[in-house]
Amino acid sequence: MAKTYLPLLDIENILPILDKISIFGGLSDKQLYTLFRLLQKVYYQPNEFIFEQGDQPSHIYIVKSGKVRLILDPDKSSFERAEFQVGQCFGETSVIGIMPHTATAMAVGQTELIVLSRQTLLSIFDTDKELFGMLILNIARETSRRLHQTEDIFLHYIRGD
Repeated sequence: MAKTYLPLLDIENILPILDKISIFGGLSDKQLYTLFRLLQKVYYQPNEFIFEQGDQPSHIYIVKSGKVRLILDPDKSSFERAEFQVGQCFGETSVIGIMPHTATAMAVGQTELIVLSRQTLLSIFDTDKELFGMLILNIARETSRRLHQTEDIFLHYIRGD
């Protein structure tokens, strides 16, 4: 079933969340307000899939309320990969990498997400190259941080620590 994406109207409640998200770091107030007007919100029920492993990426997601669990191979032997809390962001690597999602994202309880569609992100390139450049740089930094954490975990298992 297709989800309904709604405009964000409560700027006073959203801007403090956006200011803490790593991919929006270093943005000016003007850039944050520009971004705010492009964001939408969407709701998920408990255990509802946000996207499934292998799906094409369509959005960058920010948890406004609730939690999201990232799961590998949900139909067989599920393996939890990560859990995202309020104010955390996910899906950005798939969106800029144009690669299918490598895991399934599932809502844990009632969940409200703030979303930036892939189309909207790409349209920023045409309207505000400085904002687009900052977003892509921040996404690359966040991706590098996560890759570093994954490497540390991988090395831990290889060494048997």
